Amino acid sequence: MAGRPWWAANELLAFLLEVAALACLFWWGFTLADNLAVRVLIGSAVVVVAVVLWSLFAAPRARFRPPLAGVLAVKALVLGGGALALYGVGHPAVALTLGVVVVINTALAESFRHRPGPTA
Repeated sequence: MAGRPWWAANELLAFLLEVAALACLFWWGFTLADNLAVRVLIGSAVVVVAVVLWSLFAAPRARFRPPLAGVLAVKALVLGGGALALYGVGHPAVALTLGVVVVINTALAESFRHRPGPTA
């Protein structure tokens, strides 16, 4: 990691975006009901579904490894869902910013993964 600071910085940003998406999904789910217990239940359920999808198909050590298109679809669903959730709670400008950063981060991550390493 020491020899690839841009890769490391992008991976850190990817992790932070994943956490932010989960927080946004919880927040959105939390706004869907009036009863506090139901709000917490819905918010938590949305996050659990996102985490299960991510861990099964998109995580670095995913149980199932679909082709790249499948991994990107799950990432789009979870990370894009986070941006849409932010829009849904009334923050369209921040949601757009989050969506743009997610797309750039994912594109960079994929280009870093497919770039040949240094020759020794």
